[in-house]
Amino acid sequence: MSEVDREVADLKGRAALPRRNGELVFNRPWEGRAFGMTVALRSKRPYSWVAFQERLEREIAAAGPGDDGSHYYERWVAAFERLLVDEGLVGAGELQRRADEYREGLREEVF
Repeated sequence: MSEVDREVADLKGRAALPRRNGELVFNRPWEGRAFGMTVALRSKRPYSWVAFQERLEREIAAAGPGDDGSHYYERWVAAFERLLVDEGLVGAGELQRRADEYREGLREEVF
């Protein structure tokens, strides 16, 4: 098992990845892509997993105790975006511009 695999597997509590019968659960294609981007970039080592995990835990905590976990990957993406900006890997303006392009249909989703 690689270091990244161990780091991902070590997410605990509310930050633990959704699983069913031990397998990761992605309800929509974008969720799997968001997970994959985060793990793939981590394997290149531009940030620490602890830095991502702390942001994920903050996003989940901010959702409050009534959060049933159904928006887990929205929290994941928010944590990943915050990490990318905080670590200087992408500018906040660039991130917003790209998101707007997808929302407005100027960019096609990649499958």
